[in-house]
Amino acid sequence: MALDLAGTEHDLSLSHGTVRYRQLGEGRPVVFIHGLLVDGALWRKVTPHLSDGCRCVAPDLPLGSHRIALPADANLTPPGLAKLVADFIEALDTGPVTLVANDTGGAIAQLVATRHPDVLERLVLTNCDAYENFLPPMFRPLQAAARVPGAITALMRSMRFDRLRRLPNAYGRLAKRPLASELLDRWTEPARTDPGVRRDLRKVLAGISNRYTLAAAERLADFDRPTLIAWAPEDRFFKLRHAEGLASTLPNARLERVEDSWAFVPEDRPDRLAGLIRDFLD
Repeated sequence: MALDLAGTEHDLSLSHGTVRYRQLGEGRPVVFIHGLLVDGALWRKVTPHLSDGCRCVAPDLPLGSHRIALPADANLTPPGLAKLVADFIEALDTGPVTLVANDTGGAIAQLVATRHPDVLERLVLTNCDAYENFLPPMFRPLQAAARVPGAITALMRSMRFDRLRRLPNAYGRLAKRPLASELLDRWTEPARTDPGVRRDLRKVLAGISNRYTLAAAERLADFDRPTLIAWAPEDRFFKLRHAEGLASTLPNARLERVEDSWAFVPEDRPDRLAGLIRDFLD
């Protein structure tokens, strides 16, 4: 069964390289960013709920499931990725946007908020890396694999098997409802088949460190834009205490619980998340 990815596909040339994105609707600009080893399709169930009043833009960040490899010298450290997102927003030429983030994208969004706040009008964080939890312990072996020649290649090629993709240390505990095999094909195929994408993935993994999220946490008190934290308390990787910490640090934030969901809130509860975002924008 083919996935309904929602919207039209476009490419945008930045100093980092070319970024592909999907766009749906017109109105207030809302940019949706994802995490490691997924792409903008993560938001395909959310954007249709908002497209009657919003220009919904979902880029494929170079986090391992992108289809256009970046140049070998692209800066893919967390600050480099935050700069890429800020440059992407500026290139849209919409003015400041509402930035919605999940998973690794939430860590990047915190760096955007503290290093490039002028591109943001509002911020929405769903379950994501924060404080010392970047990466969550379950996924830190990925970083070790990135340092071993050939390990990422072997790991990603094993992801052609659906049974392995659904293990707890792969995609198995990220969504409460089973992820479609077609979606997992989409997310694992680029790094399985494209050496440039694998190179980008290794660079991202090598650069991840909680020193960036801890430093961002010290500066979040200066980010005074309205912020919505929509968090699934059942999630095993991104704990509710981190959401509570973010809500108490950000001066203009509110915390909403999203029940019956794990980390991938856009997959498990797209209707609830879209409703919270719409109310937040209104």
